[in-house]
Amino acid sequence: MPRKTSASLKQNLTLLDATAINIGAIVGAGIFVVTGIVAGLAGSAMVISLLLAALVSFFTALSFAELAAFLPSEGGSYEFAYQLISPFAGFTAGWMWLLSNVFVGAALALGFSQYLATFFPAIPVRLVAVAITVVFAILNVVGAKSSAQVNNVLVVAKLAILAFFVAVGVGHIKAGNLQPFDPFQPGVLYGAYFVFFAFAGFARVTLLAAEVKEPRKNVPRSIMLALLISTIVYFAVGVTAVGLAGPQKLADSGSPLAAAISVLGSGWMAQLVAAGGLIATASVLLTTILGVSRLSFAMAQRKALPSALGRLHQRFDTPYVAIAIGSLLMVLLVFVSDIAQVVAVSTLASLAYYALGNVAALRMPSRQYPSVVSWLGVISCVGFSLFILVKTPEVWGIGAAMMAAGALYYYIVRRLSLPK
Repeated sequence: MPRKTSASLKQNLTLLDATAINIGAIVGAGIFVVTGIVAGLAGSAMVISLLLAALVSFFTALSFAELAAFLPSEGGSYEFAYQLISPFAGFTAGWMWLLSNVFVGAALALGFSQYLATFFPAIPVRLVAVAITVVFAILNVVGAKSSAQVNNVLVVAKLAILAFFVAVGVGHIKAGNLQPFDPFQPGVLYGAYFVFFAFAGFARVTLLAAEVKEPRKNVPRSIMLALLISTIVYFAVGVTAVGLAGPQKLADSGSPLAAAISVLGSGWMAQLVAAGGLIATASVLLTTILGVSRLSFAMAQRKALPSALGRLHQRFDTPYVAIAIGSLLMVLLVFVSDIAQVVAVSTLASLAYYALGNVAALRMPSRQYPSVVSWLGVISCVGFSLFILVKTPEVWGIGAAMMAAGALYYYIVRRLSLPK
């Protein structure tokens, strides 16, 4: 029988598991879908967008690596902001991350179904999205180690497919597709904003740091390893894709990498790359459910969310209520999710989450890296956010509504908890 408890979660994730969880959260639907969006914005200079997004991620990753070594507990930026800034700052960080990733989970489930529909056109897309969400929720209830083992297989598979894409495509790059190369056009910065969506999972394992063996060492290492590997993969795939097909062909396709490899005239190669998109969305969905449940669990432990979310299953020692509620919300959103707006809103929420993490790093009593690293993290996150305000102010409207709803909830809960 399940039980309500604040007992510790099991420490059974290795450095390999932790790194794979981060890579699983990074190298996913972003590289298989967002590549086309960025190509349409930045043209042949999309590789500069990739590098800018990686640079912004690098500053924040260093802050999170330090924070994870200092506070190796469940909750990620929620815990960091709570301990080092204020309880309200922590709640805001956690609230924004949860809302954005519940929406992302629904979009990923739909993305998985849509990729599957390229192989089996007759399938009911939304019902399949519901089914894959339920299957991964059950897998998460069984345990983080089981989820990590499945994720490890998915990560190896999608990295192998991307390596195949680069190995086959690099010899067929056409120099003309890389021209004109204008790294100073506004579309490059706008494209970097969208690429940040693809990089945003680099600190996913901080949400379940309490389940990692030797977390003070392995969590920081996994963050930097995952970001380094993912940046190399993104750069190689981006250059190959543009060189093969040109930015316009990528921008016109919902499956840009499959479209790029299809110029070689091989149907099976295009299908293989499409299968990589299927695997990638599955991998990120799995780690998204994992992350949402662990952050909900951490917040429930402090009564910031309903205490039922903090219950652990008696047999599996997993936050089964948090897994069930988060997955249920994703299932409901499957029927209303809009992938384009999800990307923009989720990125804005992630920037707020990471900006608070950088501020928390500045409040640490001792630092491994100079404070300028975290300041650059804050400035870059805020700068990206302000840039999107100019380009698409409606996204800020949605983000502001999400934050206001969180602030109202926090105020009501706080008032109810005060002594009469």
